[in-house]
Amino acid sequence: MSSAQLIAAARQLGTPLYVYDPELAKARIATLRTLFSDRFAVSYAIKSNPNLGLLSALCPVLDSFDASSWAEVERALAAGMPAARISFSGPAKRRFELERAVAVAVGELVVESLDEAKQVSELATASGRVQALLVRINPSQIPRKFGASMAGGASQFGIDEEDIAEQLPQLMTLPGVELIGFHCYSGTNCLDAASVAENFAIFARLFRLAQQVSGITPRKLIFGSGFGITYLPDEVALDVEALPSLVNPVVDALLAEPAFASARCSLEMGRWLIGPAGWLLTEVIAAKCSRGREIRACDAGFNNHLAACGMMGSVFRRNWVYQNLTNPDAALQTYTLVGPLCTTIDRLAMDLELPETRIGDIIAIPHSGAYGLTASPTRFISHPEPREALLLHGGVVDVTESLHNHPGSIHSSGVRS
Repeated sequence: MSSAQLIAAARQLGTPLYVYDPELAKARIATLRTLFSDRFAVSYAIKSNPNLGLLSALCPVLDSFDASSWAEVERALAAGMPAARISFSGPAKRRFELERAVAVAVGELVVESLDEAKQVSELATASGRVQALLVRINPSQIPRKFGASMAGGASQFGIDEEDIAEQLPQLMTLPGVELIGFHCYSGTNCLDAASVAENFAIFARLFRLAQQVSGITPRKLIFGSGFGITYLPDEVALDVEALPSLVNPVVDALLAEPAFASARCSLEMGRWLIGPAGWLLTEVIAAKCSRGREIRACDAGFNNHLAACGMMGSVFRRNWVYQNLTNPDAALQTYTLVGPLCTTIDRLAMDLELPETRIGDIIAIPHSGAYGLTASPTRFISHPEPREALLLHGGVVDVTESLHNHPGSIHSSGVRS
């Protein structure tokens, strides 16, 4: 997307503004299919960006959606995905969420524990249904170079691999459910192809172990991809072209075994697909020099993009990539970039080099398509929420959703608004 298009979007819809390019995301989906020669189906993790307009645009080119709440299941359905092609994962699913998932017959309920499987069994049996299950496995190890680890220790995610031999046989006796496969997702935002492949080899080992214990002929195996994208100026992008030679042999060896001949492998993707297809646009509202520092205050802060401010799991704050779209060719100067919030921690970047930046300039934060708006505390200090737009047919379409009018929004009582 060009700077001119982004500036035009900001002028048309105002700032702060998230802009998404669904065609770029679709191209990345096509790249995956080409690289892996359709060894994997492609599933989109709604939590990475749940905007309904975006989901609707991507739905025709995806094999499935992965939801992590009942509200996300409803979003998947509203976007046009059949219930049979939705998986529902995540810890601490509420009873009414499980009940509704069984009622609409989601393709797979990904259970995180034996107790959860027992709840599903009870609900499915009471309704006279048989619910397909995937068991999530919590690996005992994860390779280095993943941005965040979800395995290797005590975790709310999945059955620990050392407990498979004890718990899977118990799960197999439950009425009203059918175990059809397994799920692993142990780390995120990895930029190293060898580490991704090593992780997939761990998954394959665990899938073999779980199959041997359960005795099933798996129909579905979900590989949590963990593919990363660059955020910092000195990071090197994941070499996806190197992945097939490393990953395909792992998958081919698994599927060559008779027990896995009917299995369909699926890549659970989020950040890698949509992250590079999104930008947050913010306008410079105020400028001042304070004790030798040039400060530029924008209308977006950590309330709109927690991750870009280094406040979403980062140990050390480092400046993301920022672009001055309005004045790109001016001489570089050093700035402290802050947001509009009445707190000293609302800092976008410090000692950041940008072309001369003035009041009214539009600043872009690229690679903001994933974990942006909905992963941020938008209600803090009650500033206006960012709008959201899709780039379609060379123009922008407003796809903003009201905070209080999300499809499937749930009150604590379990009553949908």
